Amino acid sequence: MLNRLHCDLSRQPYVGRFAPSPSGALHFGSLIAALGSYLRARSQQGKWLIRIEDIDPPREVKGAADDILRTLEAYGFEWDDAPLYQSQRTEAYQAHIDALLAQDKAYFCQCSRKQIQAMGGVYDGRCHRLPAAQALKMGAVRIVNTARVQEFDDNLMGHINVDSHFAAEDFIIKRSDGLYAYQLAVVLDDAYQGITEVVRGCDLIEASCRQLSLYQCFALTAPQWLHLPLACISKGFKLSKQNHAQAIDTCNPQASLNAALVFLGQAPVENQTDVAQMLAQAVVQFQLSAIPQQSEILIEP
Repeated sequence: MLNRLHCDLSRQPYVGRFAPSPSGALHFGSLIAALGSYLRARSQQGKWLIRIEDIDPPREVKGAADDILRTLEAYGFEWDDAPLYQSQRTEAYQAHIDALLAQDKAYFCQCSRKQIQAMGGVYDGRCHRLPAAQALKMGAVRIVNTARVQEFDDNLMGHINVDSHFAAEDFIIKRSDGLYAYQLAVVLDDAYQGITEVVRGCDLIEASCRQLSLYQCFALTAPQWLHLPLACISKGFKLSKQNHAQAIDTCNPQASLNAALVFLGQAPVENQTDVAQMLAQAVVQFQLSAIPQQSEILIEP
């Protein structure tokens, strides 16, 4: 198991990222993810990239992508390189899907959620077993999950082991509505951007196993992982855009920034007009070992 306090990231230049979806304004939970990834990257003298995950138009809010970037600027965040927009990467996603289909490493599936629930909640791969004459070239696309990654080491949470049935499932890489699945896009984009460590919330910790399966499928070098505690207003109920979490204050970023530092177990910094200087001090003080090793932390609503 990797030692979460002394993991060696020196073999190659560190590259981290923050990858929000433009489904609404940044809230306190988003700030924690942004801050945690930023502190980790800068403390490693690494690059910190921004990726806008805009491949789910029905959930997107007009103008949210620009608002996210303006909010990050108001909080003093400085990123390297131009932001990457997933909507500009769809040709790469489709090319990989086409290659998988041609090699019988992916297949079309027409099963509904109701049918999958009848299977016990985990898809049993039945569409891949259909005779060629019965197989339809439509519906969702599922990967033939031969890797079945069930465990990995997280640089904060330690050894992670997920349910074997979940790990073995042939999961969706392109939805039946034609939209590309998060699992596929995030893997291809992290590899494309050279991400060496993914720092994000614990709500995605299980999904890491599916992403590791895709890394193996595509013969790509997987990043390391560091999953942060989630800010929750009650047990199992995290702050999120879907739950209409309140947008963070761009007029008084100092208070929210220090609150996020304390949430991550870090020492607060002195309030300054130049928020970038506050972030610089936070980088100097950053201690990975101080972040609570728990999946969620309750906060006042």
